[in-house]
Amino acid sequence: MAPARVIERKRDGERIESAILEAFLAAYMDGSVPDYQMSALLMAIYFNGLDAEEIDVFVRCMLASGTSLDLAYLDAPRVDKHSTGGVGDKVSIALAPLVASLDVFVPMMSGRGLGHTTGTLDKLEAIPGFVTELSLAEAKRVLEEVGCAMFGQSAEIAPLDKRLYALRDVTATVPVRPLIAASIMSKKLAEGLTGLLLDVKVGSGAFLPEVDRAFELAEAMVGIGTTRDLPTVALMTAMDRPLGAAVGNGLETMEAIHCLQGDGPPDLRALVLRQAAEMLMLADSALEPGLAMDRAESALDSGSALERFVRLVEAQGGDAGVVDDPATLATATVRREVRAAQGGTVGCVEPRVLGQAVVALGGGRRRMDQEIDLGVGFEVLARVGDDIGVGDLLAVVHAADEAGADIGEQAIRTAVEVGDGDPGQQRPLVSHIVDRDGVRPA
Repeated sequence: MAPARVIERKRDGERIESAILEAFLAAYMDGSVPDYQMSALLMAIYFNGLDAEEIDVFVRCMLASGTSLDLAYLDAPRVDKHSTGGVGDKVSIALAPLVASLDVFVPMMSGRGLGHTTGTLDKLEAIPGFVTELSLAEAKRVLEEVGCAMFGQSAEIAPLDKRLYALRDVTATVPVRPLIAASIMSKKLAEGLTGLLLDVKVGSGAFLPEVDRAFELAEAMVGIGTTRDLPTVALMTAMDRPLGAAVGNGLETMEAIHCLQGDGPPDLRALVLRQAAEMLMLADSALEPGLAMDRAESALDSGSALERFVRLVEAQGGDAGVVDDPATLATATVRREVRAAQGGTVGCVEPRVLGQAVVALGGGRRRMDQEIDLGVGFEVLARVGDDIGVGDLLAVVHAADEAGADIGEQAIRTAVEVGDGDPGQQRPLVSHIVDRDGVRPA
């Protein structure tokens, strides 16, 4: 196998035979193919895609590069959820303990910030002492003790995917449907699940902002799960605006805690409950949607989910005092209020601008090895359709210094559009469901 020839074939729009692609990926793992050649192949795939057989090769090779969790000994269903990533998407932090409080095991393997979105692991590490890098043995211990565990992809699970994930982040090859599908599903297939919920974002703040590509991604992932006998359901959720008010790692963790306390933005609560109900139905196929939602609401409002979150934080070495004093989370030094320069109606709150600004403030990665500032970000108070007067508060910027606050203020003034026009129609919070039977309205 000549690596340059493999790259050339994909560059020219040809398919790569399974054996040759397997050999290329194996050579990358053993160091025979360097990062620069893999980067070239990733870029060729960005432009020319992968067919079903090529996607299957990536999934098989990612799985085979490591080990899998054996959780069959647990005496309850094992259901996880994965989001394709969005601006302000802190659902997982509230969702995992909520579902675990309802007698479903949730082994939630999560990722770090990718592109313009923050990552669940970075958000959790805003909690002092919280350890996300667990071995499989440690993850099992937490899962057995708490009912859920939230941890990063260890060297034991799909190491090929882990290397490719980091490389894609810094080579502008994140938004590639086949690679996203293979990456997500290889990790989830390694978790020993009995069911999987996918949250596929749709809108300008998503990795795949084009609606048709988002649906193609959902169908591809559901197809991979179904082929391998893993019941898989995808919800198509709105990312034409940020989810909730907080954007940035520590701020989003604080907002997720508020949700567990029965407070927080209505859209966050609604999405947490909807996803919890779907996970309960994956755990018990006979459960009716209304009853599943009732159970989720009861666990959230009774404090059961919050109590489970406290146990999770303690089991993973964190300071559970953040529940009573969120100020102990990672915070930024400078806070600046941004107020409206003109009155009118909020026509748009552009999520991608805000996500990119968090990266510019130091809250996201431009290099694989970059340390990030977990305290920076935004509290975005303006919502689409709000009537705003001159001087009304649009947002609060959290920055490391005044120069960062300047960058953040400019981002808010760009992202939040205030005028006299009609704000137009927003996407429904959950618009469609994709499962083995196809696509249907939610």
